[in-house]
Amino acid sequence: MSERGIEDDGRPVWASRLRAERSARGWSQGEAVRALRANSRDALPSDSTLVRNWKRWESGGSEPDAFYKALIAETFGTVTAAFFPPQVSRDADSALLSGAGMETLEILARVRASDVSPATLDALKITADRLCCEYPYAPSDQLYAEGHAWLRRVTSLMDRRLTLAQHREVLTLSGWIALLVGCVEYDMGRRKAAEGTRKAALSLGEEAGNSAVSGWAYEMRAWYALTQGDYRGVIAAAEAGQAVASRDGAAVQLAAQKAKAWARLGDRRQVEISLDHGRRLLEALPYPEDTDHHFVVDPAKFDFYAMDCYRIAGEDRLAEMYAHEVIKSSTDPNGEERKPMRIAEARVTLGVTAARQGDVEAAVAHGRRALQGDRRSLPSLLMCSRELTSHLAKQYPKQPEVASYLDQVRAIAV
Repeated sequence: MSERGIEDDGRPVWASRLRAERSARGWSQGEAVRALRANSRDALPSDSTLVRNWKRWESGGSEPDAFYKALIAETFGTVTAAFFPPQVSRDADSALLSGAGMETLEILARVRASDVSPATLDALKITADRLCCEYPYAPSDQLYAEGHAWLRRVTSLMDRRLTLAQHREVLTLSGWIALLVGCVEYDMGRRKAAEGTRKAALSLGEEAGNSAVSGWAYEMRAWYALTQGDYRGVIAAAEAGQAVASRDGAAVQLAAQKAKAWARLGDRRQVEISLDHGRRLLEALPYPEDTDHHFVVDPAKFDFYAMDCYRIAGEDRLAEMYAHEVIKSSTDPNGEERKPMRIAEARVTLGVTAARQGDVEAAVAHGRRALQGDRRSLPSLLMCSRELTSHLAKQYPKQPEVASYLDQVRAIAV
């Protein structure tokens, strides 16, 4: 173990102890959270949410708040200060919650009561930001359930007596969470529900006068149209969204969606114009505070846009180069895939370029790896995977490994 309470593997001492305590009792993580619940005198989130939190705690990626520190110590028969020695720094989410002066249980208590103070709204905003930051990697079903629950809680505030400013803030918060829920619904293949949620988010953004929320609602429409093969619809949605949010991060992604549509329509000139427009917009924006936030366009994502366009255009060397950059920027130094959905599409891109070069074994291997993992956007992944399957089926229909891979793609498309 190194100094400052950090293990040689980079995890805090308390994270290592948490795992050791659980292992010594022969508990699974599910059994550990059930023991946690048995020792709590307060209502706790669902077991699935607690298990997700537990995984973060054991990995050292997130530090328990004061409420859970005391509960964990009690569960393992010790005192809080012994289990959690004072730390100099905290995880970003915990620091934000601490700054807001409230933890989740207190936020819920205030939502249920009549206290809609600035501090309550600040804490709700932090919660909404946290959910949006978990989008790249959190399992879809868990994120959907938690997002839906918070959406109901926040929208319930609109029945209270609010000032005009508070009313707008609640509408805006509801809009952001609705956008997130709509994205997750679409990832899960729930098209009808996703479009209904997207329209609700657009309405909330318009009522709140928040161009960012409205812009992202149009971006989602463009994304839906792209994955459904409605390329003219992508362009129409992008232009409508850019008129609403001309300088917001959504405008960058709208330009990217437009470029992807033009690529599929075979207009290379318009691809370059759209990409350059998006690049200039992104260059003028400040560097984001949190690049995990789904409704923030981080600079590394521009490689992701370009990768897709160059793959469609048949520029294999550029597409392959961008694919490697996407994988690199989406993976932590420890090898953890922080943005698995981007990585999956990058692997499909490598599969396509390998197939075009006649390397069937590598093409299939990349394609299979792209299908792995719990966190994926089914429509986007299938859209890209069909580009690979189409090429393989046309050029190498009799190869056994190709037939097997085609069956695997068909299975997830059902």
